[in-house]
Amino acid sequence: MQDVRDCLLAWVRRRAPEDATRWLEGRALAYAEGAPERALFLDFSGALRRTGKAPLGLVPDDLALADRRRPAWNPAGWTTDQAARIFLVLAWPAREAGAYVGTLDKLFQSADLGELVALYQALPILPHAAAHVRRCAEGVRTTMTDVFKAVAHGNPYPSEQLDEAAWNQMVLKALFVEVPLHPILGLDARANPHLSRMLLDYAKERWAAKRAVSPELWRCVGRCADDAALGAMERVLLEGGAGERRAVALALRGAGHAGAKALLSRHAVELPPGCDWAHLG
Repeated sequence: MQDVRDCLLAWVRRRAPEDATRWLEGRALAYAEGAPERALFLDFSGALRRTGKAPLGLVPDDLALADRRRPAWNPAGWTTDQAARIFLVLAWPAREAGAYVGTLDKLFQSADLGELVALYQALPILPHAAAHVRRCAEGVRTTMTDVFKAVAHGNPYPSEQLDEAAWNQMVLKALFVEVPLHPILGLDARANPHLSRMLLDYAKERWAAKRAVSPELWRCVGRCADDAALGAMERVLLEGGAGERRAVALALRGAGHAGAKALLSRHAVELPPGCDWAHLG
């Protein structure tokens, strides 16, 4: 964690008032010397006042360094207060997993919306990774969209740590709350037949209610498509809008079903240059 802390401190130094990094270094030293738990809570809450909330403004070299420090960690959209708060959390002694998680639980329970976003963004860089699965699952169930996106978007933790049932619920929840799927890391690697069937049922319910279906849904259906899924996808190719048809064509290109190629041949769909899951058009 020291390398990650060094990154966070350097990024805060570039954007925050001059005394902010000295304060952070001093607080880390105090924790190492046995500061009471209450000190972390007060510091975590007061970090915004010390650092401001300017964007970190990370450049490609910064993001490449982040990825080397922790594969798939992408703090591109972080702000100075978020980086400072997570620096403090990482500076707190973590030798004993139970005690560390207990302290984090108290932070989560007392956090406001902005603080929750920072904590959930930090899941992939927290010590004792496997100990935070329950907390991640709670973030997936939240009704707060910003918190859900902090868990689901650009965060490698869910794909690495959630079991299949929790993972599938997260993907379905993203569709329910109408946030995009393409920023979810690991969508293709964690495709599974049960998720494909869940999403197909969801699409049929939406159709029955005369409601639109997110074109991105077909990405998760296609890789594990069965005959029923191919039938639904053909319906989209026959009746769907341009973006939906392009989505199904992309999904069929990655499908393992023997009938996928034939379906594509029967319904030629032109994919413009640069068309991908983030740019269906």
